[in-house]
Amino acid sequence: MTPTSPDLAVFFARLEKTLDRLDAWLPAPPLAPDWDSAIAFRWLRRGAQARLEAIAHPHLIRVEDLQDVADQIARLDANTRQFVKGHRANNALLTGARGTGKSSLV
Repeated sequence: MTPTSPDLAVFFARLEKTLDRLDAWLPAPPLAPDWDSAIAFRWLRRGAQARLEAIAHPHLIRVEDLQDVADQIARLDANTRQFVKGHRANNALLTGARGTGKSSLV
């Protein structure tokens, strides 16, 4: 038995009412980050919700302060410049212990 148009209309009306009631229980979607408010952001997860949060005062590291990575810096810089120009480039995977400057290179 196929549903008729009136049956579908009743079904969708009930479905819409049910969804409206469920909306009251759901948390509001997170606001989009203000990209002009900071130069760095972190992904913050609390329970089932996640959002980008501005980092007001990030610890800035100069590339010159990194030690023993001159070759890696040059290769990553050349690769990134090729990518920006639309030429072939490699994916870059930076590995190392915490605090060794991987993110600072990027």
